[in-house]
Amino acid sequence: MILDREAIQSKIKRIAFQILENNFKEEHLYIIGIKGGGSILAQKISEELREISDLNPHFIKLDIDKKSSATSAVSLSEEINNSSEAVVLLVDDVLNSGKTVFYAQRAILDLDLKKIETAFLVNRAHRSFPIAANYTGIEIATTIQEHITFNWSDDGFGVYLE
Repeated sequence: MILDREAIQSKIKRIAFQILENNFKEEHLYIIGIKGGGSILAQKISEELREISDLNPHFIKLDIDKKSSATSAVSLSEEINNSSEAVVLLVDDVLNSGKTVFYAQRAILDLDLKKIETAFLVNRAHRSFPIAANYTGIEIATTIQEHITFNWSDDGFGVYLE
């Protein structure tokens, strides 16, 4: 186990405070969670931001097939309104090669956005695509053969290295 429930909550709280520091004046903050763990993490970050600030982020789910992200259809659960004033935070659980986030951006690239940022709970730093992490819970040096798994259920909640 790399992160237990308490450590994950602490990382989420720290990420939320960093987002607040950089976006405290923003009225149109959209937190977009990539299908699966990214969506869960995005929802938890949104909840934390509501608790620690007056921000009212809009939580949106992004659907993409992570196994074939280059050819997968990409869709948002809601539209982004006032896009020229919108700040988008794209969230996924693990940043590995950057491929999923790179192709997930297709859902928002046609919009005239004010700013796009990224957040990840775990950054493995095996980049093959030009994606940077604005907010990271933890950076872990791993081999490409190792895997990071998340268990978001009550039984075994945590982040594991396999």
